[in-house]
Amino acid sequence: MSDHRFHGNVERLRSPERLAVLQVDRVLDWSLEGIAARSALDVGTGSGIFADLLARRGLTVAGVDVNPDMIALARRYLPQARFEVAPAEALPFPDASFDLVFFGLVLHEADDALKMLQEARRVCRHRVAILEWPLDAGETEEGPPMEERLPLEQVQELARGAGFAGMETLRLTQVVVYRLVL
Repeated sequence: MSDHRFHGNVERLRSPERLAVLQVDRVLDWSLEGIAARSALDVGTGSGIFADLLARRGLTVAGVDVNPDMIALARRYLPQARFEVAPAEALPFPDASFDLVFFGLVLHEADDALKMLQEARRVCRHRVAILEWPLDAGETEEGPPMEERLPLEQVQELARGAGFAGMETLRLTQVVVYRLVL
């Protein structure tokens, strides 16, 4: 079980200031660009902020998290979605269940990042998108300590190891988004 798991103030995660730092509209626009997505899985959903934002765009959403308290909170914010207590390394969905599989600031917390991406690829029909804190941004008030952040090369290696054909990168002010090519 990961000791990198979030234990802070959940309301801070949903604050307008934090969402502005994350540039969530740009992140989701780019994650969905070029695909006709009708469904999405939010892996490591936490309080369900990305699931909520995807649902507001008209997608049918589901979410998984290993923390039952977070799943209960996500259900409170988004009762129409399907939320499951489950590790990202063992997703409780059939193959090709979702148009988009989205990781919102969770890959760096993985116990087994390769298995996590293999599972994402298995349940994905069109695209896997990963939002992360970049290693080269320097220490910031937001995000995990530098030693927990993943270098671009490591994300590329994980994507290749999980069977993805390639990876595209969008660097924003304080975050980076990776689109994995099936």
